[in-house]
Amino acid sequence: MSEEKTIYCGNGQKKGDTWLTASICLDKIPAEHTFEYQGKKYVKVNINLRDQLDDYGNDVAISVDTWKPNKEGSVKEKVVAKSKAKSAAIGNDDLPF
Repeated sequence: MSEEKTIYCGNGQKKGDTWLTASICLDKIPAEHTFEYQGKKYVKVNINLRDQLDDYGNDVAISVDTWKPNKEGSVKEKVVAKSKAKSAAIGNDDLPF
């Protein structure tokens, strides 16, 4: 199985224990990795702290989250399907209250 190439789209700096600053280049994000929800556009990203500073003093790396569920379905779909099958086997589709 081949690994998908990492799509780096931004950098940043750690400013404190709980504070990071970063910039994301929207032009580096392929359309197939964006999605729309309730009329707004989103992209999932991975934010990693670097072990060492890069040439520009950045210690934060941002890449596009390219993970996709396999063809067999996502974990959530499998859990829902398993739950429905179990309810059908028990024979009670109604809640006890």
